[in-house]
Amino acid sequence: MYLIKLHILSPEGTLVQAEVSLVTLPGMLAPFTVLPGHAALVTALVAGDIRYVADGKEERLPIREGFAEVRNNQVNVCVEL
Repeated sequence: MYLIKLHILSPEGTLVQAEVSLVTLPGMLAPFTVLPGHAALVTALVAGDIRYVADGKEERLPIREGFAEVRNNQVNVCVEL
């Protein structure tokens, strides 16, 4: 099974560092899901929930705004809570 390395940061520090099977981000137009092999992108995020599945368990992190970079099965996210 292919996994994505998810790293979520805020001004307070590292919030999440995990290997996940998918991550759903609150995009400007609509939420979107990143799966392994996703195309590279950089995008702004709006208020909503970041949802991800780690070890078969869905987790949720509410945010106010942020930015995300997707590249090479890695998702780096900077957020304001």
